[in-house]
Amino acid sequence: MQQPANCLIFAQWIITLDPAKPVLTDHALAIAGDRISAILPTVEARKLAADKIVELPNHALMPGLINSHGHAAMSLFRGMADDLPLDTWLNEHIWPAEGQWVSEEFVRDGVELAMAEMIRSGTTTFSDMYFFPNIAAKTITKAGMRAQLAFPVFEFPSNWGQTPDEYIHKGLQVHDDNKHNPLITVAFGPHAPYTVGDDTMSRVATLAAELHDGEFNIQIHTHETDFEVEQSIKDHGMRPIQRLAERGLLGPRTQCVHLVSLNDDDIQTLADHNCHAVHCPESNMKLASGFSPVKKMLDAGINVALGTDGAASNNTLNLFNEMRAAALLAKGLSGDACAVPDSLALQMATLNGARAMGLDNDLGSLEIGKLADVIAVDLSAVEQQPVYEPISQLVYTQAGSAVSHSWINGKLVMDNRLLTTLNIDDIRERAQAWRQQIAKTS
Repeated sequence: MQQPANCLIFAQWIITLDPAKPVLTDHALAIAGDRISAILPTVEARKLAADKIVELPNHALMPGLINSHGHAAMSLFRGMADDLPLDTWLNEHIWPAEGQWVSEEFVRDGVELAMAEMIRSGTTTFSDMYFFPNIAAKTITKAGMRAQLAFPVFEFPSNWGQTPDEYIHKGLQVHDDNKHNPLITVAFGPHAPYTVGDDTMSRVATLAAELHDGEFNIQIHTHETDFEVEQSIKDHGMRPIQRLAERGLLGPRTQCVHLVSLNDDDIQTLADHNCHAVHCPESNMKLASGFSPVKKMLDAGINVALGTDGAASNNTLNLFNEMRAAALLAKGLSGDACAVPDSLALQMATLNGARAMGLDNDLGSLEIGKLADVIAVDLSAVEQQPVYEPISQLVYTQAGSAVSHSWINGKLVMDNRLLTTLNIDDIRERAQAWRQQIAKTS
C-alpha cells in the first residue's frame, strides 16, 4: 500500500531522464521525506493522501540542474573586469582583487548571492572551488542547497592558506566537519597544472586514492588555453594531461574542467583513465579561450557535464544558458546538427553532472528512491508557445527565468519564484555594499 506523501506534485509533463520513458504527461510525483516515493498517472495519484498538494498544470517537472564547476563567491566580482583575455583577466585583475578582498565575510556574502541566482534559474547542486570552503559549507547548509566543495590547492599563498600542506590540511578538516552532512561533499581542488607542482600533484593523487576507500573526487582546471599547453611543453616537456597522468592524478573520480585545447591523444588519455569532462562554454567564449571538442569527447565515451564557471567570467550562473550554448557550439564546430541534441544537452546538465560527482545513484534523474531534488518550469508564457516537445523548449528557449519551484532534499526552497531559505533583499543590499567598497579602490 502506498504510504502518505509529504508533498504530491501534479504537472503537465514530468521529464524523468529515464531513456525508456523520458517524458511523462499527466503524471504526478510524490515526495516522502527527502526521497521521491512515487511517480504515477494523475488518476491514480488523486487517490493518495499528502500533507501538501501542488498543482502545476502548465509546468514541466524535471531533475534539478547540476552546475559542475564554478567559483560561487566570485559573484561579487561580476562585471568587474570584462572583455579581457584569460591571462590578463586573471593576473592583472582577479588575483589582485582576491588578495585584497577575499575573507570569510566576502565568501559568505558571495556564496549567498550565487545561490540565490542559481536556485532562481533551476540549479539544485553546484560544485564550488574557492577559498574558505569551511564558510561556504555553513552558508550552503543554512540555505538548504547541495554542493561539492573542491577545496583549492596552490603552490603559492593566498588569504586562506600559505603552502600546499596547509591547503590540504584545511581542506581535509572541512571534509571531516561535513562527513555527516547530507548536503555537502568535499573534493580535492588542485587549481591547475600551472599553479600546482609535481610533488603536490602526486600527494593529492595518493591521498585521494587512500582516503575513504578512494572515493575522494578531484577537480582541476586543465587545457584551458593553447598558451597553457604550449607553456607546459616548454617547462615540462609534455602536455598538461600527460603530466597529470604521470603524476597519478587522472582516474574515474577526476573532473577535468574546460578542456579547450585538446588533440586526439589527449582525448584518448582522458577516455583511457575514465575521467569526466566539465564543459563551460560561455566562460570559455567570453575569455576567448577557445572551443572544447565536445563531440569528439562524447564519441570517445567520455562523460561530459556542464558548468558555468564563476560569474566574474561568465557573467551569469544560469545553467539553462549553458545547455543551449553547449548544444549550439557542438553543432557548429562539428558540422553535425545532431552532435548534441536537446535531450543530451539536458542530460549533461543533470545526470552527467551527477555521474561526474559520483552521485548518480541519488541525483540527476527523477526515479523512485532517488533524492527529491526537483524543479518546475512554467511553459505557459508566450515565449514558450507552442510546446511541441517540452525538452526542446527547456534547452532552446529562455527557460531559466521560467523556473517557478525548487525542492532540494525534499524541502521547498523556492515557491512560485519566492526564495524560502534566503533573504533576497538582504543579499542584494550586501552585494551593492561590496560593489561600493571595491569600486573605491579599483
